[in-house]
Amino acid sequence: MSNFVVSARKYRPRRFEDVVGQEHVSKTLKNALLSDHLAQAFLFCGPRGVGKTTCARILAKILNCQSLTPEHEPCDTCESCRAFNESASFNITELDAASNNSVEHIRSLIDQVRFQPQQGKYKVFIIDEVHMLTQAAFNAFLKTLEEPPPYAIFILATTEKHKIIPTILSRCQIFDFRRIQIPDIVAHLSQICSQEGITAEPDALHIIAQKADGALRDALSIFDRIVSFAGNKLTYDDVIANLNILDYDYFFRITDALLLEDVSQVLLTFDEILRKGFEPDLFINGLGEHLRNLLVSKDEQTLMLLETGDSLRERYRQQARLSPAALLLSSLNLANECDINFKQARNKRLHTEMTLIKMASIGRAVRALAWGESEKKNPELKDTASPVAPTSPTDISAPPKASAPEGQLAPPPTIVESMPAPAPAHAAHQLTRFDLNAMLAEAKNDNKPKEEVSHIKLEDLEAAWQDYAQRAEREGVRLPLQSAQLSVNGLSILVQVGSKLAEGAIREESGLMDFLRTRLKSESLSLQVSIDESLRANDKPAPPRHLSAKDKFLILRETNPLLEEMRKRFDLRPDED
Repeated sequence: MSNFVVSARKYRPRRFEDVVGQEHVSKTLKNALLSDHLAQAFLFCGPRGVGKTTCARILAKILNCQSLTPEHEPCDTCESCRAFNESASFNITELDAASNNSVEHIRSLIDQVRFQPQQGKYKVFIIDEVHMLTQAAFNAFLKTLEEPPPYAIFILATTEKHKIIPTILSRCQIFDFRRIQIPDIVAHLSQICSQEGITAEPDALHIIAQKADGALRDALSIFDRIVSFAGNKLTYDDVIANLNILDYDYFFRITDALLLEDVSQVLLTFDEILRKGFEPDLFINGLGEHLRNLLVSKDEQTLMLLETGDSLRERYRQQARLSPAALLLSSLNLANECDINFKQARNKRLHTEMTLIKMASIGRAVRALAWGESEKKNPELKDTASPVAPTSPTDISAPPKASAPEGQLAPPPTIVESMPAPAPAHAAHQLTRFDLNAMLAEAKNDNKPKEEVSHIKLEDLEAAWQDYAQRAEREGVRLPLQSAQLSVNGLSILVQVGSKLAEGAIREESGLMDFLRTRLKSESLSLQVSIDESLRANDKPAPPRHLSAKDKFLILRETNPLLEEMRKRFDLRPDED
């Protein structure tokens, strides 16, 4: 067997300046030593693996060091420091209260307090897991802790301060240790990698730090395990494979499909996750965390709350630009309800799939509710418009049909017969559609003869395109129109965008083609949308949308259908902005 030492012991701090993430404790103790205002009893409390016992040992080492450095750190060369490093110091006594918690053990400790140190100034007693002492042991320890001899220092450490009786707490100077932040753990692991000659990807170290949950000792244990698995080159794939963590890429794919309302792709991706051996509850919790991260990424001020690497942070920022906050909040609420009711569900898979289907249908349901309210408010639209059949959102250049297939119920169109080309039914379901009545009035007042053109000019197209984009922005509609690059080939409009989501958004924006056909005086216009990866960085975040009282009511009614019953019973209606 080799003399391998685990990283948690090999890289245990020997000075206060080496302690990770507990600067408030280190600075206070060093200032107390410098000013000679040192208490005789300390209580170090906090989560496991954050440095309580380590700081206690460093303090005990400093108290008996014979030649301190100017920074009041131990010299590691004097006889006392060498004895401490070799665990042979008679002035330092450690007691594990988890296994030595009786009155007899405390009385034996009190007997040792009576003898003065043979070498050095202080005798230091470190009692770990002090909350495990019995009530009788605490009572036997009270008098000694309150009036110890001047050469005795007591350092108590615990993970559960609430279990310690108040009479002990009142006799100690209490230091609360914090959970170590992820950037601090990553920096410490990077330093160890450089000393050990290990190459590690930043995302891999971030995963280890997140899995450690604020405990540096746990992070070092996981680090040793991954090194044993992958050797001297740590990659993100090695870490997630060894720790059984679901890859971030699945959550980005699921969110893309939710934004496109592609139920089939959502279910297929979820099936792929299950076939890899992951449980549905692990997936739904990960999806909830992903949606939370997207909400955080929508504002530069809250972006600091995102505890990920730089590359992943940029990916979150890009997807957050295309994700409406209302959709993220509703999906996060559904994920939370799924997690709460998961244990009660007999068919776990079906329970999770129903949640995913609801998430993918949020936009459709809200648009349908908005159309129903609009129809009640403007019943004349139903009488003056002729029904049209919905066209495929992926083929926006197809001409709209005159009527719906037999037996199919088509909603009324959003543009009446005064417009040259009727809008597909899909346009009627847009929740945040800008004022079409103003467009109708504008078209009616335009008495100029409309002649069919054989080709269009690029400058005319750009002017009409910008006009439509500005109208949408004024009403808070999120459309990636400003970042698109336009070109013309006869009566064919060629559009290049930077992402698949932007492509789908433009294809589904059926009102765009109706506007362009009217503005450019050609019903034969067609649209071709393609993706250019070089334009991805040019995507600009959509302007924030102001929700009216009516919009807020519709969103709340979607999450709680009882609001509609209350509205009807009391004859209520949302305020008009």
